[in-house]
Amino acid sequence: MTTLEGLQAPNFTLKNEKGEDVSLHSFAGKQYVLLYFYPKDATPGCTTEACDFRDAHESFSDLNAVILGVSPDGEKAHTKFIEKHGLPFSLLIDEDHAVSEAYGVWLLKKMYGKEYMGIERSTFLIDPTGTVVKEWRKVKVKGHVEEALGLLRELMAK
Repeated sequence: MTTLEGLQAPNFTLKNEKGEDVSLHSFAGKQYVLLYFYPKDATPGCTTEACDFRDAHESFSDLNAVILGVSPDGEKAHTKFIEKHGLPFSLLIDEDHAVSEAYGVWLLKKMYGKEYMGIERSTFLIDPTGTVVKEWRKVKVKGHVEEALGLLRELMAK
């Protein structure tokens, strides 16, 4: 997959956990968007990642950034996940994985010798002009949120 860094982020409109449309272009000129793709609600790694973003949510907000999570899960699973863990940000529904494909994160994966298509845990930091400033692919959850926050702090200090 070629990098998206320095390019315009693929625009999208997806439903969130409340059935509302959320469009990337609605943040244009206003906020940074931290767009993170994760495989599945309520699995151990995804729960840790979501809770790390939850715990840092105020810091991201202070730096004029909105957090949006994306997975193929539906409204009911997202709502349950948000309520169980007190997530203060929207989770977007990419059931047909069109947005995941546009960002190059819908890939062939292997687990226990079985091959299947799924989301490779990835995060994209998109600036207010809609440009991908940084992409993290094959994300390891531990320390990831701190790294993203650190980069945003650097950008805001410029």
